[in-house]
Amino acid sequence: MTDAALPAVATPPVAPSQPATPAAGAAGEWTPAPLAYRRYALGLLLLVYMLNFLDRQVVNILAEPIKKDLHLADWQIGAMSGIAFALFYTFLGIPIGRLAERRSRPLIIAGSMTLWSAFTAVCGLSQNFWQICLARLGVGFGEAGCTPCAHSIIADDTPPKDRAYALAFYAMGTPLGSLLGLVMGAVVADAWGWRVAFFVAGAPGILAAIVVALTLKEPRRRLVQQAAAAKAAQATFAETFRYLARKPTFWLVAFSASISAFIGYGVAPFTASFYLRNHGPEIAGLAAGFGVKSLTFIGVSIGLISGVAGAFGSLLGGRISDWATARDVRAYVTVPAIGGLIWAPLYCLAILAPTAKMTLILSVAPALLGTLWYGPVYAVAQSVAPPHMRATTAALVLFIINIIGLGLGPVFTGALSDYLSAPARLGPADGVQWALVITSFWVVPSVLLSLMARRTIRQDLVS
Repeated sequence: MTDAALPAVATPPVAPSQPATPAAGAAGEWTPAPLAYRRYALGLLLLVYMLNFLDRQVVNILAEPIKKDLHLADWQIGAMSGIAFALFYTFLGIPIGRLAERRSRPLIIAGSMTLWSAFTAVCGLSQNFWQICLARLGVGFGEAGCTPCAHSIIADDTPPKDRAYALAFYAMGTPLGSLLGLVMGAVVADAWGWRVAFFVAGAPGILAAIVVALTLKEPRRRLVQQAAAAKAAQATFAETFRYLARKPTFWLVAFSASISAFIGYGVAPFTASFYLRNHGPEIAGLAAGFGVKSLTFIGVSIGLISGVAGAFGSLLGGRISDWATARDVRAYVTVPAIGGLIWAPLYCLAILAPTAKMTLILSVAPALLGTLWYGPVYAVAQSVAPPHMRATTAALVLFIINIIGLGLGPVFTGALSDYLSAPARLGPADGVQWALVITSFWVVPSVLLSLMARRTIRQDLVS
């Protein structure tokens, strides 16, 4: 990573209606941490987010063995991977975001990691639907403390011109963590069963939490004057909400992103099931050629495609947005809109391909395009608010994204799959296939909301 990728930190301007944060340095400028530390901190936060998504997404590759072992329907798989996780995850994000405005964000992240890792391991002890749902509630409880803290730390250390790229770099944790979850989950489950996969997934987070607690620094404590300034500039939740209520760009972008997340989270738990139900014999033959079982082959294949292409797409979206917004800030919302328009037909083409091999090959482009929105969306959320409102703003945008995307997406796709899979309709193979295709149509309102934000974004960005 070059020096340009992690530039010196400057104090962002705040909205005229808000109290400006007093200068900290002798020359009236925000003093950055050393470059080597900034690189380390962003890399460590990426690792944290990868483990976050490893524990969150490992359940997706384990969906079929869990379904068979616990005798679940597809809607229950959707509820287990979606609403059961999202319930605490979404509603606790706001109070934790408020706490992050006042307390040590690295310690909040470390405590959260310990909690979600422990509950991930507990998932492996579940004996029925309700037990695994309760364990997933615990995972969501822990993970609620991660991203609001991380987003605000990154935004505090990054000037606006590079903010989309820095947040996109952090957001690579989504595809890379999913890659680890899919590959590790599939390999361990094939060798020792799905329960052991949960135990293995939970272990690294405990160790990483110790590293975070001991080495990640709270930006507010960099200088005594900065800490005093941050304390003086604290805003209540009501003040932050009223401030954002006057920012239509925030709401348009948040709901556009929530629909994109609805699609992504909605199809993820059923992708492996789609391959196994529609292309089972072909997958078995391909797996045999590599000397592995079907689940391992699917986990590694999907993981590599979504992980590598998705990580590249996240970085690409952030870099393009930073480059384009130097000329026109509307690029923050134009880039996700264009990505969504191209993504939808390519995804449907892949899912409807006649062979598993063709589907895997055609899935590379949608995997890349499906993550373009990460950097620009989170950059907008951090740029419409002044520094002392950033953690709460991040929690609010994540609340909207996750209550709609994570909470409803998997249940919608699962229920639709159950409906279409009935013997009198399409059957289980075609049912899950068309459930994925229909879910992808939600990209249309997402694109429209992004384009609507082009009219307001110029006057709404303040920092």
